[in-house]
Amino acid sequence: MSPLRIVVDRQEDWRPYYPSEDLISADDFLALDRRHRSVADQDRSTHVINLCGELDYLGTGYYVSLLAQARGQRVLPSVETLNELSRKTLVDLQLDTLAPLLGELARQGRLAGDNVTLRVLFGECREPELARLARKLFERLPCPLLEARLVRRHDLWRLARLKPIHLRDLNADEQDLFASALNRHSRKVWRTPKARRRYRFDLAILVDPKEALPPSNRSALKAFIRAGRKLGIDVSLITRRDAGRLAEFDGLFIRETTALDHHTYRMARLAEHEGLVVIDSPRDILRCTNKVYLHALLRARGVPAPEGVLLKRRDRRPLAERVAGLSFPLVLKIPDGAFSRGIVKIGSFEQLEHETRRLFEDSALLLLQEWLPTEYDWRIGVLDGQVLFASRYYMARGHWQIYDHSGARVKSGGFTTHDPAEVPPAVIRAALKATRLIGDGLYGVDLKQAGERVVVIEVNDNPNVDAGIEDTVLGRQLYERIMGIFLSRMEARVSARSAE
Repeated sequence: MSPLRIVVDRQEDWRPYYPSEDLISADDFLALDRRHRSVADQDRSTHVINLCGELDYLGTGYYVSLLAQARGQRVLPSVETLNELSRKTLVDLQLDTLAPLLGELARQGRLAGDNVTLRVLFGECREPELARLARKLFERLPCPLLEARLVRRHDLWRLARLKPIHLRDLNADEQDLFASALNRHSRKVWRTPKARRRYRFDLAILVDPKEALPPSNRSALKAFIRAGRKLGIDVSLITRRDAGRLAEFDGLFIRETTALDHHTYRMARLAEHEGLVVIDSPRDILRCTNKVYLHALLRARGVPAPEGVLLKRRDRRPLAERVAGLSFPLVLKIPDGAFSRGIVKIGSFEQLEHETRRLFEDSALLLLQEWLPTEYDWRIGVLDGQVLFASRYYMARGHWQIYDHSGARVKSGGFTTHDPAEVPPAVIRAALKATRLIGDGLYGVDLKQAGERVVVIEVNDNPNVDAGIEDTVLGRQLYERIMGIFLSRMEARVSARSAE
């Protein structure tokens, strides 16, 4: 369990709240050295919540964050956040994407008058109608206590000021909100010492409770939690609303469908920046979610893949010339489709012309590949360069894909899971060769086998691990192997910090 330090200007500033053994004054925190530190303060994995005033450059609060980072500890707010808050141009750069949200709030009548002052406490506020705005402000500039001033000019709302505020400036209602928000933001504060000693590390699993086709079902998520805690990892489920809490954890496991222009990628980058062990890493998301990139990568490195061509929106050559050498039927794909979406089977040149015009409205590049009809696709799960599971995913009944989106309800085919030793060696070799080009994370390699021919269709950075499907062979060991990789990598991070 990572220790926690809550730093305040004076111990008296904490008087309205429950006593906490994690509390320390700024003077005492700054005076710490190796001879007088407690065990907690010697730990580089310590989380520091800086609630001081004087957060301006070279102020006392600024030095608290600066020295915490110098000691290898995770601190909120970071020095980078404080530097951005001190310069309006950097604040504007961070928050320039909030204009649509401000416009939406104005149209809904949630911004009254010509100016609004909003206090944001760990991403929460007293005004429920502005909760989304508060969360966005905290996600982009993670600082425990913020005050935002919004003004209306010529019927357009903009952020006029964003500044940190002092803990002692909160009124009674805000103190109540602060206490509950801090409790939700960092539940370590209220744990007993016994509970703290029980776990060595903290792992966040990112999920979307409303996702229709999540990478892991509820039973699998429960199995991950049990496996992690068995190994000394306290596992918590988080959502996109918890982006500001990432610094509390030692690792992030993404169990939500990933995309580049998406909060999953942004949270993966933020977690990696904070020094967390991350699966899926930003690099994996970048390399795997784009089918165009994978097509070029596999072809360039000699990994067997379907024959195909890239179609460019602004290519002036006739379409017939660009697809010469390919025979219908073909498969047309947008770069970042998932779960069989954005993939069209093309039976004629006329259909190809129609579908390319339609899909080019959303993407400058399209991938056109040969169609390889098979009864099933192999899915080989690979973790840290080793085969984890091997499944066959069968095509949906009466359809040419595993997922059929043609009706009101999504239909899918059946599955079988096999001992990797029973899988044709050519399938295993191709899967491992493909993943070595990506990295050492958790991947699901989709392959087709037609006679002696084996081709890699794609490499998924966020493969399904569902209870009752992928765990049929290994059972609980499947979850323990994944959690074991997190454990070994988090231990390696601690060792590396200690050696610095």
